[in-house]
Amino acid sequence: MSREERVAKICGADVELGNFVLGLQRPGGTGFEASRALLRQIDAPHAARRGQGWSGGTWDRQDWGRKHLAQNAGCAYIDLDHLELCIPEVSNAWDHVAAWHAMLRIARRAMEAANALLPEGQAIQVLVNNSDGRGNAYGSHLNFLTTRRAWDNIFERKLHHMLFLAAFQVSSIVYTGAGKVGSENGAPLVAYQLSQRADFFETITGIQTTSRRPLVNSRDETLCGPATEGNDLARLHCIFFDSTLCHGSSLLKVGTMQLVLAMLEADVADPKLIVDDPVAAVLAWSHDPTLATRVRMASGKRLTAVELQLLFLEAARRFAATGGFDGIVPRADEILALWEDTLTKLRAGNADALVGRLDWLLRLRALRQAMERRPDLDWASPAVKHLDHLYSALDADTGLYWMYERHGGVERHVDEARIAQLVEEPPEDTRAWTRAMLLRLAEPHEVQDVDWDLVRFRRPRTSYWPATRVLHLDDPRAFTKAVSAPAFEGAATLDDALDVLGAAPAASESIVSLYDWGRAPARSWSDAETVNDQRRMR
Repeated sequence: MSREERVAKICGADVELGNFVLGLQRPGGTGFEASRALLRQIDAPHAARRGQGWSGGTWDRQDWGRKHLAQNAGCAYIDLDHLELCIPEVSNAWDHVAAWHAMLRIARRAMEAANALLPEGQAIQVLVNNSDGRGNAYGSHLNFLTTRRAWDNIFERKLHHMLFLAAFQVSSIVYTGAGKVGSENGAPLVAYQLSQRADFFETITGIQTTSRRPLVNSRDETLCGPATEGNDLARLHCIFFDSTLCHGSSLLKVGTMQLVLAMLEADVADPKLIVDDPVAAVLAWSHDPTLATRVRMASGKRLTAVELQLLFLEAARRFAATGGFDGIVPRADEILALWEDTLTKLRAGNADALVGRLDWLLRLRALRQAMERRPDLDWASPAVKHLDHLYSALDADTGLYWMYERHGGVERHVDEARIAQLVEEPPEDTRAWTRAMLLRLAEPHEVQDVDWDLVRFRRPRTSYWPATRVLHLDDPRAFTKAVSAPAFEGAATLDDALDVLGAAPAASESIVSLYDWGRAPARSWSDAETVNDQRRMR
């Protein structure tokens, strides 16, 4: 595929948080109360009409109360009694880190506001993790823009592309793992492991996300406009990775995936890097923090996860030398350098140099230091599991990660100013900017529907049917600030801005409904979990 036919690897993310009410007992837990109290405190007057809990006449607990945020174009909602955060679409790994931490700042404000309203003796606690230690797991998803051809190659035409991607993902836990005490889901007993998600993967591919979780998710929802023959955009929905807090883990997670997907889009997939049994491999590698475990490759060789990652790095270096990442992955050279430095230190056993960069190492140090101070503790102690959860607590005073960050124990790749900016402002180089500006310009009652690739507005009635205007934001790379700013600078009214942006003229709601009949149900660029296979219409 020529460079002109490839697309920038725009990224989104949707992350479920653990939430419960301390001091309150319920037979089924307190996630219901906690998640709703949190969402209630997230200020967003513009909530999507669709995706509000009702689906096909039944209550849908997987996408409830969706709020699109006018300040930064992110999103928050409830998924199976977990508060779920979606970052706005970003173009690069650095902005992913900043936008992710910005959404956490928003969630923390909501937690503090909700706790101020609770009775004495009760407090909501929020955990940025992926499992509760009792066999329940919740997702941390990434989403990447790709071409339809590349998507089809991975899932329908070229099996080695899917296996190449699976091998990359399962070996990447050496720097993307969040770390966890113990094992779950029937996995062998282990004191400490690299990844919180590893125990829950049971198959290579599939559309499902809440049972028999696949390494490579095949959900086909573009969120890039109607899926027609003329639309060559697709979205790779990745459910593999852990929720990470360290800047280094989070940056590498997104940046290296952008690189690998750019290679696959250009038909670069070395079969020699395919793992014989990736589902077994991720468990074996995750359960060995010494990084010494070797697994069998399809070629018959046996490699450690670090050794395999170094081979992926070599392949990416060769691709970079051809200019393959130019215009596709921003700051690719910096991603490659950080990737190489991390793997080199891991291969040399120099974990101390990476403690502030990688979550699984920082968490391990915190737990070991606690056990050194308390000789009565071991890996099976409930107090150690409690500290394991506290590492990812969102509260700034109790969360161990935030304590290390305050005292300079975390390697920073984005500064606090950029995080603060993305709390209040959207990224300027994706469609997120225009969506946020439209929500700011419109009155809450004028916003009829919000999704990642459209906004629908109610306009003054001209007949029996309410008048509506729809702006389609099909391409995540379009409608940037550079393109759309003139529409808002000269706009006296919402209709003025919509006119300049090319929105459809006012039409009755019944006509608009027919016009949009073929569109996929409103979800998000960073989607909630669902088992519906919404195939594209061709």
